Amino acid sequence: MVKTVTLNTDITARRELRIMLPADVPTGSAAIVITVSPTGSSTSATFGDLLNSEFLGMWRDRADIEDSSEFARKLRSEGWSQSAP
Repeated sequence: MVKTVTLNTDITARRELRIMLPADVPTGSAAIVITVSPTGSSTSATFGDLLNSEFLGMWRDRADIEDSSEFARKLRSEGWSQSAP
Protein backbone atom coordinates (compact mmCIF):
# COMPACT_ATOMS: atom_id res chain seq x y z
CA MET A 1 0.00 0.00 0.00
CA VAL A 2 1.29 3.48 -0.85
CA LYS A 3 0.24 6.22 1.56
CA THR A 4 1.03 9.89 1.05
CA VAL A 5 1.31 12.13 4.09
CA THR A 6 1.90 15.86 3.69
CA LEU A 7 3.51 17.65 6.62
CA ASN A 8 4.61 21.29 6.72
CA THR A 9 7.57 22.18 8.92
CA ASP A 10 10.45 24.58 9.37
CA ILE A 11 14.04 23.49 8.81
CA THR A 12 16.25 24.58 11.71
CA ALA A 13 19.66 26.23 11.33
CA ARG A 14 21.15 22.83 12.22
CA ARG A 15 19.24 21.31 9.28
CA GLU A 16 17.37 18.90 11.56
CA LEU A 17 13.77 17.76 11.35
CA ARG A 18 11.64 15.92 13.87
CA ILE A 19 8.74 14.15 12.20
CA MET A 20 5.71 12.89 14.07
CA LEU A 21 3.49 10.82 11.78
CA PRO A 22 -0.26 10.30 12.18
CA ALA A 23 -1.34 7.10 13.94
CA ASP A 24 -2.76 5.59 10.73
CA VAL A 25 0.66 5.48 9.05
CA PRO A 26 1.80 1.82 8.97
CA THR A 27 5.05 0.88 10.67
CA GLY A 28 8.00 -0.68 8.84
CA SER A 29 10.25 0.42 6.00
CA ALA A 30 9.45 3.71 4.30
CA ALA A 31 10.87 5.99 1.64
CA ILE A 32 10.88 9.63 2.73
CA VAL A 33 10.80 12.40 0.10
CA ILE A 34 11.48 15.98 1.19
CA THR A 35 10.42 18.89 -1.01
CA VAL A 36 11.86 22.26 -0.09
CA SER A 37 9.89 25.29 -1.30
CA PRO A 38 11.08 28.89 -1.23
CA THR A 39 10.11 30.90 1.86
CA GLY A 40 6.59 32.27 1.65
CA SER A 41 5.48 29.98 -1.16
CA SER A 42 2.13 28.30 -0.78
CA THR A 43 1.67 24.62 -1.46
CA SER A 44 -2.10 24.78 -1.24
CA ALA A 45 -4.25 25.81 -4.17
CA THR A 46 -7.86 26.90 -4.37
CA PHE A 47 -10.52 25.93 -6.88
CA GLY A 48 -10.11 29.40 -8.37
CA ASP A 49 -6.39 28.70 -8.89
CA LEU A 50 -7.33 25.53 -10.78
CA LEU A 51 -9.89 27.36 -12.89
CA ASN A 52 -7.25 29.92 -13.87
CA SER A 53 -4.54 27.36 -14.54
CA GLU A 54 -3.37 25.93 -17.85
CA PHE A 55 -4.74 22.51 -16.84
CA LEU A 56 -8.43 23.27 -17.14
CA GLY A 57 -9.40 22.61 -20.74
CA MET A 58 -5.90 21.57 -21.76
CA TRP A 59 -7.25 18.92 -24.16
CA ARG A 60 -10.17 21.00 -25.47
CA ASP A 61 -8.79 21.69 -28.93
CA ARG A 62 -7.09 18.34 -29.52
CA ALA A 63 -8.52 16.74 -32.69
CA ASP A 64 -7.10 13.32 -31.73
CA ILE A 65 -9.12 13.14 -28.48
CA GLU A 66 -12.84 12.65 -29.01
CA ASP A 67 -13.88 12.49 -25.33
CA SER A 68 -11.47 14.37 -23.03
CA SER A 69 -13.20 13.08 -19.86
CA GLU A 70 -12.77 9.47 -20.96
CA PHE A 71 -9.17 10.18 -22.04
CA ALA A 72 -8.36 11.65 -18.60
CA ARG A 73 -10.06 8.72 -16.85
CA LYS A 74 -7.93 6.29 -18.86
CA LEU A 75 -4.71 8.17 -18.04
CA ARG A 76 -5.55 8.12 -14.32
CA SER A 77 -6.40 4.43 -14.45
CA GLU A 78 -3.12 3.60 -16.19
CA GLY A 79 -1.18 5.74 -13.74
CA TRP A 80 -2.73 4.04 -10.73
CA SER A 81 -2.11 0.55 -12.12
CA GLN A 82 1.58 1.39 -12.77
CA SER A 83 2.12 2.72 -9.24
CA ALA A 84 0.68 -0.37 -7.54
CA PRO A 85 3.34 -2.59 -5.90
